[in-house]
Amino acid sequence: MPDLLGGLEFTWPFYAGFIVSYLIGSIPFALIFVRMAGLGDIREIGSGNIGASNVLRTGNKKIAALTLLFDLLKGLIPVVVAWQFGPDMPVFCALGAVLGHCFPIYLRFKGGKAVATAAGVILGLEPIVFALIAVTWLATAFTIRISSAAALAASAAAPAYAYWLSTPQLFEVTLAISALVIVRHHANINRILKGTEPKIGQKKPS
Repeated sequence: MPDLLGGLEFTWPFYAGFIVSYLIGSIPFALIFVRMAGLGDIREIGSGNIGASNVLRTGNKKIAALTLLFDLLKGLIPVVVAWQFGPDMPVFCALGAVLGHCFPIYLRFKGGKAVATAAGVILGLEPIVFALIAVTWLATAFTIRISSAAALAASAAAPAYAYWLSTPQLFEVTLAISALVIVRHHANINRILKGTEPKIGQKKPS
């Protein structure tokens, strides 16, 4: 890893990569696509979250799938491009993209939980780890039909997969991203424990 306290002539590319990735991660595709479809403001629908699972509560599966794809791509693309600049740049771009989704500058830093964006980042960092967390998500989702629980299970498993199959550096960034995703699900965790968390495709009670 570069010494970020070193000379700016050496460190500025890493800061630039982080900022560009943060701005890309900040793009609220759920808000954009739901408005384009004439379905209103996603922040006033369901849980108010700007993620694909909440878009699904509008009843429009195509818009939800489109949101999922683009949220994943805004994590994947910066990391894939970053590999062209050495093994350290992808780490900075990964963190930038995920933080952008969670704390988007375009929405006054009120963002989503970064599940899809984190998945895109991990796909760009280590495809085999992505494949395993995807299987974990699908297995949990099909078993208990709760999207947030599936996301939590996949996030909890991701660092273990990265530790087993990847480098120490990529394990550390995966651990940091997974911890952030889990923290962002604190309200969901409370609802899961109370038995009030909506299931996949179910509208959140008003």
